[in-house]
Formats: sequence, structure tokens, C-alpha cells
Amino acid sequence: MPIFVLFIVSSFSFYFFYKVKYYRSKKPMEKSWLSSKSSIALGAFVFFFGLNQVFMFRSTISLIIGILFIAIGTASTWAGYKAYRHYLPLAANESRQFQADSHS
Repeated sequence: MPIFVLFIVSSFSFYFFYKVKYYRSKKPMEKSWLSSKSSIALGAFVFFFGLNQVFMFRSTISLIIGILFIAIGTASTWAGYKAYRHYLPLAANESRQFQADSHS
């Protein structure tokens, strides 16, 4: 299905985008925050790839692999979301501190 291909490509693009930002960042909490965002994007990539497997190919092996990918993608997205919620206030505080230190 073409819609899944669009979701697969866009989620992988977001993963790549956040990984590049991760390697360019110097602040530790911001790095953790960006890593959690990339984990969400990678989980979405695996999830949509699994959905694509389930709907495109009608074999038993493909169905098992697709369901496995859906489960792994969901777990990775959930873990990334929990980490995102944990690191977001810490990264925002670190950014405010960095701005206050740079203006002084």
C-alpha cells in the first residue's frame, strides 16, 4: 500500500534527522532528548514496516514477521515516548541555563 511506504520513508527521515541533530548537539540533556525522539521515529519505522508486511504479503511467515515488527515498533515507540517525557523538562531547563550563562 502506498500510504505505508510514505509513512515508512517519512519516519526513517525523521530518525535520520534526529540522529544528525543528536551528534551535533553538545548539551547532554538535549542529546538524551533527541535520542528519545529518534527512538520514537525508529519505532514508527519498524511499526509501519510491519504493517506493510502484513498487508502486502499473504504468507504465514510474512504475517508472523509483520506481527513481530509491529510489536517491537510499538514497544520502541512507547519507550521512546516515556523517555521523551522524562527528558523534555530537563532539556528545557538546561537550555534556559545555557542561555542565562551565555548572556552573563
